[in-house]
Amino acid sequence: MISLQNISKIFNPGKPTEIVALKEISLQINKGEFVVVVGANGSGKSTLLNIIEGSQVPSTGKVEINGKDVTPLPEYKRSRWVARVFQNPTNGTASDLTILDNFRLAALRAQQKNLSIGINESFRKKVQEKIAVLGMGLENKIGLPMGNLSGGQRQALTLLMSAMDHIDILLLDEPTAALDPRSALVVMNLAQKLHQDLGITTVLITHNLKDSQVYGNRLIQLREGMIAHDLNTENKSALSIQEIYKWFE
Repeated sequence: MISLQNISKIFNPGKPTEIVALKEISLQINKGEFVVVVGANGSGKSTLLNIIEGSQVPSTGKVEINGKDVTPLPEYKRSRWVARVFQNPTNGTASDLTILDNFRLAALRAQQKNLSIGINESFRKKVQEKIAVLGMGLENKIGLPMGNLSGGQRQALTLLMSAMDHIDILLLDEPTAALDPRSALVVMNLAQKLHQDLGITTVLITHNLKDSQVYGNRLIQLREGMIAHDLNTENKSALSIQEIYKWFE
């Protein structure tokens, strides 16, 4: 599914401000895996997602998705396969548009764009059914501007919209960092449900070590741009939260 081969990323090469974010990382992520990535600030987590998404090009190495070399492809050309949810709930939605309009735009993400954004009764019902899963009562408020909602509501809707059309890969970039505990639980349980129901290959970056233990079937720690730990389902299940904390000592 995702193959990273000898990936390095160097910012400002040859200058006093040079930063080596990733150091010859090789990583295979299989179809349907839910990989959780942890690491201290500056360990290369966000750079890793950027390279998978296509918003940054590796300095060296090769990126393959579904056996296709996508290394030179920019972000917008990978959007047919890859969706991303960011830390800031406002990044994934248009504040001035209604909930329904936001979902329509999300549905067109992987389709050929045109000047018409059709919303019929069938689409309206489909959106309402999807939103009802959240248990927030928003299915009856789809005419509200997205900017009127709380951060937790927007992030949950952003996550739903990311899977509005078929995708292969879902990248979760600290999606609960700006949320209160209750909203964070809703978002993470929704991510787990989407992963299980749709079989989406999921990569989650988090600083919440409890979440890293609860969610996902594989756990990776990055340290100074390299993979320090890579645990499969069995080894991850046997790992205590105290042992994870020790990785950061």
